[in-house]
Amino acid sequence: MRDPWAGAPEPTDAPWAEGPRPSPRPPCGTPLTDPWPTSPPGPTDSPWPPGAVVLPGASPPVGGPGAGSTGAGAASGQGAGTSTAARTAGTAAGAVVAGARAARTARAAAAGPRAVSGPGSAEPGRACAGAGLLAGARRVARRPVPPPPAPARPVAAAPPSGRRAHARPRAAREGAPGGGGFLAKAAAVTAGLTAAGAVLGLVRDQIMAGYFGAGAGTDAFLVAWTVPEFASTLLIEDAMALILVPAFSRALARRSAGLPGDPVRDLVRGTLPRLVLTLGVVAVVLILAAPLLVAALAPGLPDPSLAVDCTRLTGTCVLSFSLVGYCSAALRAHGRFLPPAAIYVAYNVGIIGTILVLREPFGVRSAAAGVAVGGVLMVLVQAPSLLRELKAPRRRGSTPPAPASTGEGRVLALGLIAPVVAFSLCRQSQTLIERFLASPLPAGAISHLNYAQKVAQMPMILSLMLCTVSFPVVARALAAGDPEAARRRVERDLLLAALVVLVGTSTVIAAAPRIVELLFERGEFTGADTTATAAVMRVYALGLLGQTMVGALVRCYFSAARPLWYPAAAMAAGLATTAAAGVPGAHYWGAVGIAAANALGITLSAVLLLRGAHRQAVPVHVDRLGEGLLRLATAGAWATGAGWLCQLAIGSAVLAVAVAGLVVVGVFVLFIACVAKAPDIPPLPRSAFRRTPHARRHRAAPSAAEAASVEAAPVGGDVPLDHGHR
Repeated sequence: MRDPWAGAPEPTDAPWAEGPRPSPRPPCGTPLTDPWPTSPPGPTDSPWPPGAVVLPGASPPVGGPGAGSTGAGAASGQGAGTSTAARTAGTAAGAVVAGARAARTARAAAAGPRAVSGPGSAEPGRACAGAGLLAGARRVARRPVPPPPAPARPVAAAPPSGRRAHARPRAAREGAPGGGGFLAKAAAVTAGLTAAGAVLGLVRDQIMAGYFGAGAGTDAFLVAWTVPEFASTLLIEDAMALILVPAFSRALARRSAGLPGDPVRDLVRGTLPRLVLTLGVVAVVLILAAPLLVAALAPGLPDPSLAVDCTRLTGTCVLSFSLVGYCSAALRAHGRFLPPAAIYVAYNVGIIGTILVLREPFGVRSAAAGVAVGGVLMVLVQAPSLLRELKAPRRRGSTPPAPASTGEGRVLALGLIAPVVAFSLCRQSQTLIERFLASPLPAGAISHLNYAQKVAQMPMILSLMLCTVSFPVVARALAAGDPEAARRRVERDLLLAALVVLVGTSTVIAAAPRIVELLFERGEFTGADTTATAAVMRVYALGLLGQTMVGALVRCYFSAARPLWYPAAAMAAGLATTAAAGVPGAHYWGAVGIAAANALGITLSAVLLLRGAHRQAVPVHVDRLGEGLLRLATAGAWATGAGWLCQLAIGSAVLAVAVAGLVVVGVFVLFIACVAKAPDIPPLPRSAFRRTPHARRHRAAPSAAEAASVEAAPVGGDVPLDHGHR
């Protein structure tokens, strides 16, 4: 910038002259010149007229830029034409300079020409004052102007006090993605109640073994027990849930969208009366046709009349189980998981209580009556919660809006449900084949098979709980379009479930006689029954890995929104193998041969499902997964031998079972860590403790991703496919 206080430079002058540096201030008496030359007004010039004194931040006058352009000159002098802060500083400096010019002009008019003359002026002080004022204006222009203060934040509402002080806002409790909660919280309550139901089922079997033994009466009851087993599979666990959970989810989404009426109550009014009427008629027909059903299920029973009486008592569960399944599906769709998880606790409590009260006058018929009582208790556990949900006021925003339903969607839903129903029927028919083949055998064969299955299935129940806990993670990954994450999660879950079930299998095979002795050998259950049941248990345990793989792999198939008949075909192939191998097995080896046929058939189904899993929505790496399973099976063989050898010399049954279990676990840990080097098997806490949108007391409504996965998949994350906990 040209020095405003110096004269015009000569062409031969150097830019930096030798000698002392001149003072930036001119001597007194030098004529005043404007350091910022005046230019035509531009769009960024100050709107204030000359002589106005304006504070920074004041609103400009109406009418656009004023005649003066000193503010713009100041702004351009600082190179801040594109900066708001620089323009503000230029405007302020221009206003100060304009005020100084107006004051100087007024003083010059009063004092005469001497005020603005050159050297020798009679008023040098005034000229120096004007120069100092211009220098101060320059410093003002260069001084940064602080930004305007930020707007004040709104004052937050005071937190709630009293009984609701610990509660979170409703938006966080009703499925907001950021709502807290651990996956382990809901899973631990569900798994804990399921395990409690399984333990009570074991206590129920112990009571029946002690009171009724393993004879013809128990065989008759177990034939009638087929009815609640099938009803539980179709009406509570699989078919009913797969139909109603998506239906209630869509109704909740339409309610959230603000459609006229209440879609949830309309769904209940349109489906519940028809369901009760239809299945009530089925229950009446089943009670009347009980003799024909017993003849078809077990033609070789010595006393079919007892089985007919028990079947008529258990036939009432068709109606009660339908109501149980309806309530469970509706509550799960509403985000309520605690009451549905408690149904089997109530069921077994009803059976145990009825046996204890009615055992003397009715014998084994008291257990069949307990099935009817337990069904009513399951309804009573859930009905109050469902009524509260239906009477609750309508809430918006808890679920994403859903489009209107069409007939094509209903047809598609039926097409998706049919393969699932066929798969469930084929899987449950394994029990029918076993009891049909065991009915001509000596009395007690069906009871030995039943007790062996109940004990051996405990490791399978625990292993499938792991898949149930982590399956929502897989569903969210698929809904987010990340099949690779879903694949990794499924492979880890399969290996972890295989590890748990193989540890249990090794313990069962190593100490089977001691386990049966510890659980059942009392009262009418003799030592011969212990020996026969232990032999069946050891053979039946060979198929536990196949049972677990079937229950876990089927989730990879039913996560796709298209009808898949391959799982049903694989189960049908296994069922045919069980029947074909069971006929000669029962003839030559009795109940042990039937158990071997069951293990062979379910293992074949597991292999077929594993071979076809890579083509599904979760494309697992079959070769790598098979290698890991083979290594774990090898570890199981070594652990079984070590546990069997260690428990031989121990007399106490409790101590023998404990030692066998500890040895099996130790061998597995040593083998995996040092020899097998199996693929990544994540620890259970890391698999379970993940933060999800589940809210306090498990009342979170499904998030958008979860609702999308429910709409797209026929099997929801809250519908387990295992049947061992009944």
